[in-house]
Amino acid sequence: MIKILEGNKKMENLNVLYEDNHIIIVEKEVNIPSQSDKTGDIDMLTIIKQYIKEKYNKPGNVYVGLVHRLDRPVGGVMVFAKTSKAASRLSNQVREKTIKKQYLAVVDGKFEKNTGTLEDYLYKDERNNISKVVKPEKRGAKYAKLEYQVLGYKPDKDLSLVKINLYTGRHHQIRLQLANSGHSIFGDQKYGTRGKGKQIALWAYHLQLEHPITKEKMNFTVLPKATGTWSWDFEKVKEYLC
Repeated sequence: MIKILEGNKKMENLNVLYEDNHIIIVEKEVNIPSQSDKTGDIDMLTIIKQYIKEKYNKPGNVYVGLVHRLDRPVGGVMVFAKTSKAASRLSNQVREKTIKKQYLAVVDGKFEKNTGTLEDYLYKDERNNISKVVKPEKRGAKYAKLEYQVLGYKPDKDLSLVKINLYTGRHHQIRLQLANSGHSIFGDQKYGTRGKGKQIALWAYHLQLEHPITKEKMNFTVLPKATGTWSWDFEKVKEYLC
């Protein structure tokens, strides 16, 4: 864990999982934007640029390419490109869906089936920054698909721990599809029914990609800290997390 500073202002700790001349894999902490937004809060791109600038004593601007995003309240594994060639090739992997992302979520209620597939058509309301489940024929609707697997259930709290395999990358897809199925994510302030004022229990725990230069298959896993809403025995379900 490396502490990054900008002037006299503390930025954030950066947990670097892997780094070479072409890519850098990091853990994004919760409530940090993937890139700068209207809030002006420190973002992952800025943090990584500053990390590279300081570590390698680089003058001037530092190139870091944003390949994919995580919603601001969501933490987990992210890959960034350190060269334009790597950025282009990783972006192609995103478009071709060869980059695989898996998530963990703590959701409301008990599922009838321990595994399942959710398929919907989603429409993004740009003005209000929310998405809605709509009919396929609606103009602007986009197909969305995910698979879930229940890893645990707490009867006393009526909460389930689920693993999510994402097949499409729509705006707020996991949050909306789970909510629409009757199992909203605990702490989801936009689509949820429980945990108002709490941190959303959604975490991007696993990332699989092909190295943009060497073509090596690479896998990275970071689990959330087992505290609060995430107080689950991950050792018991470890075999299901790959």
